[in-house]
Amino acid sequence: MISQEAEQRLQRSRKLAILLDGAWGIPHTPWRFGIDALLGLLPVAGDLVSALLGLIIVWQAHHLEAPRTLKLRMLANIGLDFLLGSIPIIGDIADVAYRKNIRNADLLEAWLKK
Repeated sequence: MISQEAEQRLQRSRKLAILLDGAWGIPHTPWRFGIDALLGLLPVAGDLVSALLGLIIVWQAHHLEAPRTLKLRMLANIGLDFLLGSIPIIGDIADVAYRKNIRNADLLEAWLKK
C-alpha cells in the first residue's frame, strides 16, 4: 500500500512528465511531444532547462527515500537526453522519441508499487 504522500508525489511527477514529454499529439500518428521537445529547439539553453525540469522528478524520488540506484538510473536518463540534445537534429528527434521524464516517472512508480 502506497502512503497518501507518496501517491501525491507520484501524481505530481506523472503530471510533470506528461506535460514535458507527451502533452500534445501529432495528428494521425502515435507520436506525442511536450514542452521538452519545444525547449530542445533552443540550442544549449533549452536542453539545460529541460534537464533542470527533469530533475524535479528525481527530487520527488529523493523525498520518498528512493534507493540511490534508482536515482542514479533517473539521472542517467536525464544525462543521456542532455547529451543527445547537444547533437543538432538528432537531439530534436531524441526529445520526442526518448521521453526521459515519462521513463523516470515509470521507474518511480514501479519502485513505489514493489
